[in-house]
Amino acid sequence: MSAADGSPSLVASDVDGTLLDDQNRITPATVDAVTAAARAGVDLVLATGRPPRWIAEVTDQLPVPPDLAAARPGGSLVRYAVCANGAIVYDLENDRILHAAELEVPRLRKLIEILDEVLPDAGLAAERAGASAHDSATRPFVATSGYEHAWLNPDHELVDDVDLADAPAVKLLARAPQMRSEEMAELLVPAVGDLAAVTFSTSNGLVELAVPDTHKASGLLTLAHLRDLPIEAVVAFGDMPNDVEMLRWAHHGVAMGHGHPEAIAAADEVAPSNNDDGVASVLRRHF
Repeated sequence: MSAADGSPSLVASDVDGTLLDDQNRITPATVDAVTAAARAGVDLVLATGRPPRWIAEVTDQLPVPPDLAAARPGGSLVRYAVCANGAIVYDLENDRILHAAELEVPRLRKLIEILDEVLPDAGLAAERAGASAHDSATRPFVATSGYEHAWLNPDHELVDDVDLADAPAVKLLARAPQMRSEEMAELLVPAVGDLAAVTFSTSNGLVELAVPDTHKASGLLTLAHLRDLPIEAVVAFGDMPNDVEMLRWAHHGVAMGHGHPEAIAAADEVAPSNNDDGVASVLRRHF
């Protein structure tokens, strides 16, 4: 399959606000569309800000039908995920982290100094990568006492400020619920410069810092290189600024109808919202 015949070679989709509806469900129409793509030999790769340990609740909603069981021994229609906004490449079938772009300790410490100066009221946290989704040898998410989660399923370990940067991290997070994420990013980007990439996936006072030039598109390119996936005709779906690079890079970028203006501006097409089967509406044209 290729761009020449108009068929996607690969489908990449953001998760929250895109593949999932507002009740964190994959609609039956979207399940059917992803299943049809798999039957045509086209992979769905999740491209998300989530860590690997939060992927199973998504992929469990995409079970393998009997006729595809031999081709999908992992039990899910999804074999791979690009997590942490591109910093982690994850092999679901083998529960293995294939690649992690990490902020090393000296850079982390410098970034924390900048955050303390520019956003003094923000709580800080760090996401770390182990060898698998639930690597007991790694503390996956550490946060200072002032950090307030933006999501309903916190799974963190409290640490002293000095211990936040005692190991490399794939993401450094700053949370200031009294601000909008757009305001935080506007302050941070000039202060951080080329020390880190700054993005956000929600407008409720959360920004995320990663290794420079790390984003969902770079993660997909790394995955394609490691697993020889066809990327000549990628169709990508997203709704927020952390999807912009992926939407621009894809052969066909699709923003959700409710999406952030930056995502919509980066896309080739605007689909219905995540609550209106937006992903399925596009995939049905091909499968």
